[in-house]
Formats: sequence, structure tokens, C-alpha cells
Amino acid sequence: MKYGLNIKPEGALDFVSLGALVHRLDPGVVPFRKATQCQIHVSGGEFNCAANLADCFGLHTGVATAMVDYPIADLIAERVRAMGVKPFYKHFKHNGVNGPNMATVYSDRGQGVRAPVVFYNRSNEAAAQLKPGDFDWNAIFAGGVRWFHSGGIFAALSETTGEVIIEGMKAAKAAGAITSFDLNYRAKLWNIWGGHARALSVVKRIVENVDVIVGNEEDLQMGLGIPGPEVAAKSKLDPSTFFGMIDQVVQQYPQVKIVATTLREVHSTNHHSWGAVAWIDGETHVSPTCELDILDRVGGGDGFASGFFYGLLTGEEPSEAVKLGWAHGALLTTFPGDTTMATVDQVRAFAKGGSARIQR
Repeated sequence: MKYGLNIKPEGALDFVSLGALVHRLDPGVVPFRKATQCQIHVSGGEFNCAANLADCFGLHTGVATAMVDYPIADLIAERVRAMGVKPFYKHFKHNGVNGPNMATVYSDRGQGVRAPVVFYNRSNEAAAQLKPGDFDWNAIFAGGVRWFHSGGIFAALSETTGEVIIEGMKAAKAAGAITSFDLNYRAKLWNIWGGHARALSVVKRIVENVDVIVGNEEDLQMGLGIPGPEVAAKSKLDPSTFFGMIDQVVQQYPQVKIVATTLREVHSTNHHSWGAVAWIDGETHVSPTCELDILDRVGGGDGFASGFFYGLLTGEEPSEAVKLGWAHGALLTTFPGDTTMATVDQVRAFAKGGSARIQR
């Protein structure tokens, strides 16, 4: 028993996530309305964690998600294979006209004083149609599973996706896995079908099955209804307001053993100060702070979560696990796309206080 968690030493799958796969069209620094070409990145908050843990950290990971039989989904499935993630797909047939679809995210990167812009087309999204009974959890977990993860974006897609998460969490718990949830509160998604009150009721029922929460102060307020601090922090890098809310989280959800988040002060689109914090079984841990020269900020939070989970899954000291998450999240912002291109050696070197001097 470490961190208050009983993490199984082994299993056929170290980590399984449940969520929507999306593709992101990225014209780089050109605003979308002026774009003539785009890169295509495959993403999804839950998938990103599984992909990072497989590709950078060498763990055996899987993703449970929706897949449609048309070329966009074929492209997405190819990237899932390339990242070394084992897929568990519920297949949907495309009607050749209007879906069901794999969601599209449109983004431009911004530059300097011009902020990044992100918007979606999630029309008739296959993942939103997922419902309890679509996955054979006993078969997925049959060889043993150590960690199960989902997130608030998937929970917000429809009236049935939150129920799928609860079903998966209960099955994972029965299989002896640790469960984690990234609150990732997105008001736009909830407002389409339920609004804030519905979000609170759904997320509450999910978090009752969760050991590890990832989320910042706003996520805790909006996703869990935890009242915010009376005095705002002087700096976005000051963890005191976040830690000040933990008592209420644990009071409401006594089974939660870990709450963690990133700290980010945005000076400009390409310059952020970056840190991370975690409350682990009653103790607080704060990473170092570094200055980031951002290439692509999307996926940095998932980069933190996956590095942090890796530290926990491999039995690192709590402060080291936070540093590994912080280091991997920092490195992830230096690559295009939403998933990692780092090596575990690079992450460990940066976590130890490495520099950007040339490696010969």
C-alpha cells in the first residue's frame, strides 16, 4: 500500500482509458479563417494519457472508445496503433452522408499576444452514442488491469456517456484497478444538454467511484461544486488556494486519496510559467517552476497526468511522481500535436533539473 492506494504489481494492461477519439485540424500560426493547409493530430484527453504512457513510458495501455467505418476513422485508428495503444472499439456504421462521425477539433496556435483559438464540430458524434453494455469489461480486464481512467469531456458528451464511465469504473474496481478521473469541465459541452446542475449530478456519481482526481481550482468548483477560496491567489503559480479546497473534496469523497493539477501562468501564447501540485494521502507536494517556450500547448495537461500516473504506477516517491508529470507536461508543449514525442530518458533528465544544452 503506497500513496493510500493498493496498486496491483502487475496485469496484462497497466492502464486502460475510456473516452472519445477526435482529430484536430491545425493550421499552425495561421488563423483558421485564412488557412490553406492543416496538420491532422489525433487526440482525446483520455486517449492522450494512454498514448503517452505507451509511447514514452513503455507501459501496456488500452483505450475503450467508438470507431466508425469511414476513412477519417481509419486515419485515427492508424495513429492509435502507431502509439502502441490496444484498442477496444464499439464499431458504428457510417451512412455516407451525415454520420455517425468522429469529432473534429479546429485550432490555431496563436502567437505572442494573439491567443490560440479552439472550436469543435461534434455533430452526430459516435462517442456520444456510447451507452452501458457497449463494452465487455470482463473481457477487457480479463488478463488483469492496474489503472482505469476517464474524464469530464467524455462525461459531458451525452446523457449516456457518464453512465458508461460509472459502469467502467465499477468493473475496474471489481477487477482490482485504481481509478482516476480528469474533471476537465467544459461548460459549452454541458450547456447543450444539461447545464451546470446536470454536470454536478453526473460528475458526483462518477467521482464516488474514483481514487485519483486531476483538476484545477476551477474544475473543482464547476465539476464538483466545491466553493472557491474567499481570497484569490496572488499568482496562478501559488498552490495555496488549490490546497485550501482539498479538505472539502476529501470530506465529500473520503475514498479519494490523490488530487493533482498543473499550475500555469500565461505571459503570452508562447511564454508560460509552469508548475504542478498534488495532494497525496494527506501530504502536499509542489514541483519546481520553469519557463516554457511553447510550440503547441494542447495536451500539456494530459502530458502532466500521464507522467504523474507513470510515477505512481512504478512506485516512485510522491514528490518524484509529481516532478515526472511536470517534466513530461513541459516537454509535451515543445512538440506539435496532442500526444508525446518525448523519451523517458528526456523526461527523467528534465525532472532532475536538466537543461536544454545540446545532447551529444
